Amino acid sequence: MRERVYRTEAVILRRNDFAEADRLLLLATPAGKRRVVAKGIRKTTSRIAGHVELFTHATLLLAIGRNLDIITQSDVIDPYSRLRSDIARLSCAYYAAELYDKFTQDGDESRPLFQLLVDAFHALDQSENPDLVLRSYELSLLQIVGYRPHLHQCAVCGDQLTEDADQFSPQLGGVLCPRDRHADRRSLALGGPAFRLLRYLQSQPLSAVNVLHLSAGVRGDVESILRAYLYHLLERDLKSVAFLQDVMRGE
Repeated sequence: MRERVYRTEAVILRRNDFAEADRLLLLATPAGKRRVVAKGIRKTTSRIAGHVELFTHATLLLAIGRNLDIITQSDVIDPYSRLRSDIARLSCAYYAAELYDKFTQDGDESRPLFQLLVDAFHALDQSENPDLVLRSYELSLLQIVGYRPHLHQCAVCGDQLTEDADQFSPQLGGVLCPRDRHADRRSLALGGPAFRLLRYLQSQPLSAVNVLHLSAGVRGDVESILRAYLYHLLERDLKSVAFLQDVMRGE
């Protein structure tokens, strides 16, 4: 007989008001994305309201419903308090959540993607380099979902890349060697410092960004390269990009 309740870890990705006092929640879980309802959560008497805030990592007890499962209990694992109280970190969290959303389907199990999201939120909460956390997160997510950009071998011929490689092709999926640098007329110029940073971030854990001290120019170059690659894969910019850019510019 199927159990009527189950327990899961989750990160709250999105919330929308529903009915008089309920909320619809989009969750990231080890078993994939899930859409659930939190009954009566907008009432002042709700016992779980503070436990299912946006971008909270929690353990949830859910009852199986006819259309949507219902949260009956919640215990916070990490509230990411610093992240949610700092506009720059918060804008990064919106971006990280939307990127996860775009590359996943409801119910598709992926524990590695869930753990990456948890690690990214923890790093965004703690790191002094939240922009570099996002770059590391982007590269790790792309690797898990099968779109790892070619940063060590030429995207055309497969030869080992050297420091004189200076073109990145979103269309072809990576860096081009000098011999194939004209294979894509729309390829992007790639400076040496940005090339080295991309390769470093692709091979290191999220925590490695804490030791980096880089110019705004190099950070911006890497952001532009990865954003162009993601735009090619998704065929659009994420909605959170404009918000993120405005916040980072101090607007």
